[in-house]
Amino acid sequence: MDYKIRTDLALEVRESFPEDDVEIKGVILTEDIDEENKIRISTVEIKDEAGAQAMGKPIGTYITIEAPDLDNSSEDYHKPVSDLISENLRKLTGKLNRDDVLVVGLGNREVTPDALGPQVVDNLFVTRHLIREYGEEFRQRNQLGSVSAISPGVMGQTGMESLEIIKGVIQETNPKLIIVIDALASRSVSRLNTTVQIADTGISPGSGVGNNRKALNQESLGVKVIAIGVPTVVDAATIVADTLTKYMESTGFGQEDIFKFISEVNTRQVYNMFVTPKNIDESVKKISYTISEALNSCFSGLVLS
Repeated sequence: MDYKIRTDLALEVRESFPEDDVEIKGVILTEDIDEENKIRISTVEIKDEAGAQAMGKPIGTYITIEAPDLDNSSEDYHKPVSDLISENLRKLTGKLNRDDVLVVGLGNREVTPDALGPQVVDNLFVTRHLIREYGEEFRQRNQLGSVSAISPGVMGQTGMESLEIIKGVIQETNPKLIIVIDALASRSVSRLNTTVQIADTGISPGSGVGNNRKALNQESLGVKVIAIGVPTVVDAATIVADTLTKYMESTGFGQEDIFKFISEVNTRQVYNMFVTPKNIDESVKKISYTISEALNSCFSGLVLS
């Protein structure tokens, strides 16, 4: 089926190609599995312009951590997920994890599926003010990174692009690294609130739901940007298309007839609609804490219990 999918996950774009084992020029996919905790870590590396064009995403590295039990498991399960986020985050940040770090929590805290970024910031251990107050000796003694954080809200609340606000903060505070947290869109219901994507390419806020804002990346901000995202919504059209495709294939319809029918249904009924699980409040609360623990461990030298 050749209909366009809406997703922010590079792994899902890679999976959308007709054959799982098809070789895409300029794109490398590697996988690792934590058998004990049933967690899959997939890395999609887009090496050149050919790969970027095929994938529709910028050149860079996209690490996806899939933990299917994350949404329903006990608190103990969140620790290995948090550790994996921190471990893979260090791979992308390199030596910058002890420099001045600005964490940006994108999204609207008044809309629960979009509140991941602000809730992560709420749980962070920020240290920049402590270091400025007590000095470098205090920082070294406590093995602290310098962490500051901001939740810029959305344009409907502030009248400003997130890019404009973040640029102003960069000008005043001069961070060496920016970590951007945002809610994403997935094409798979099973990946909602159970998947974390880490990318060194920055992010275009709202791209998965067709509400594009100016990109936040090294080119636009002048600082290295790492994006961490969790899919909290899925396109309703994708759910309808997948369900109808399976049914129509089983009843003998051809691909051309299926495509025409689904295109008509999507245009008239479910275009620009998104679905989120009924337990989204609790899910966002849990996973925002998991991500904040990973950030605290990676940049502040602190692991909350």
